[in-house]
Amino acid sequence: MIGDPVKNQYEAYPYPPRNPADEARRLVTGSPSHLDELNHCVFGGRRDFSKPFRALVAGGGTGDAAIMLAQQLMDRGAPAEIVYVDTSDAAKAIAEARAQVRGLNNIRFVGASLLELPALGFEPFDYIDCCGVLHHLPEPAAGMEALTAVLATGGGMGLMLYGELGRTGVYPFQGMMAMLATAETAGARLEWARRLVAQLPETNWLRRNPFVKDHLSQGDSGFYDLLLHERDRAFWVPEIAALTAAAGLRITAFIEPAFYDPASYLKDPRLIARVSRLSWLERCAFAELLAGNMRKHVFYVVAADNPVAPPSPEDKAAIPILRDLDPAELASGMSPGTVMSATVDGITIRRPLPPLSAAILNRIDGRLSLNEIHEHLRQTNAGLGWSAFSKQFTALYDALHGLGKLYLAFR
Repeated sequence: MIGDPVKNQYEAYPYPPRNPADEARRLVTGSPSHLDELNHCVFGGRRDFSKPFRALVAGGGTGDAAIMLAQQLMDRGAPAEIVYVDTSDAAKAIAEARAQVRGLNNIRFVGASLLELPALGFEPFDYIDCCGVLHHLPEPAAGMEALTAVLATGGGMGLMLYGELGRTGVYPFQGMMAMLATAETAGARLEWARRLVAQLPETNWLRRNPFVKDHLSQGDSGFYDLLLHERDRAFWVPEIAALTAAAGLRITAFIEPAFYDPASYLKDPRLIARVSRLSWLERCAFAELLAGNMRKHVFYVVAADNPVAPPSPEDKAAIPILRDLDPAELASGMSPGTVMSATVDGITIRRPLPPLSAAILNRIDGRLSLNEIHEHLRQTNAGLGWSAFSKQFTALYDALHGLGKLYLAFR
């Protein structure tokens, strides 16, 4: 087939596999680009969504990010426009069908490469999502440059790039397939790859890697995307830092933060103290090497000269917002000594919760500020000063925010 091999791949096997009819029963959510998450990480929690908001989903695939963002913005009554851009007509058709099922009219669908963005005449975007795309370009730096060219002053991006260690075995397998079936049709390559996977010896790194099983279970689309991709590469944390810096950007957050904290894995206080001397990015890089299982890196960036910072859990005006959790339900299962935990790709991270966690959670409704929550709790906890409350909330915030479940915003 003539043309860009990556475009051809996604025409034959749109990814991720999605059935538009499923939109009637569920909304696919994730990171980056969950509205509360991106507000926290890109705008310091201070974005006013009652004002016009322009977002770009660059390399939108079958539509997960565009649909999630459009639905969340519509639910808030936000005057927003999302521009979806992708080279695959097949993937775009699925995304358009999903939007139609939901009745979303705030998405503009464009068939193009993100490398064409500077020439398409778009007005600058307040926010850009580029998830799983740059690592499929011949020159990822050129893609980052194209995205930066259409980013509005004060805006930011949410990105995802493959991680090296969690994809152990993938690239040797791709190397074997390059030797085994390069001139075949996509269908023939898929058949040969399935035959080869079935014959991998116990010692093969792909067979020993438990972190890629989800792709292998997603049918032809996921299998092809993982093992037969026409062009992809993985990134280490320092390489991501260099890529963003070269584009005049800086990283504000990795998602989820706890998994990029070496203290999440270490118990030896002397080791923890020694690692704490490293810079934040160095600690993130250390955690990647320590965990050994990161398949992808989700992160947010802003312009290097943008002074925005994530909100502080000690700011009285901050409004805590839970993500995908019911506060009353979460609080009902808590007792003294409760520990929050999350397991990702074989590693479980645990965070102890402070005694007032249930009481605080029962007051989190997405509208009350920390100062207002404190005032409510003072009525039943005589003598609870701001300092004591703040200490308890910060511990709760560290646990839940570290696992991607609690963010902060402002009125």
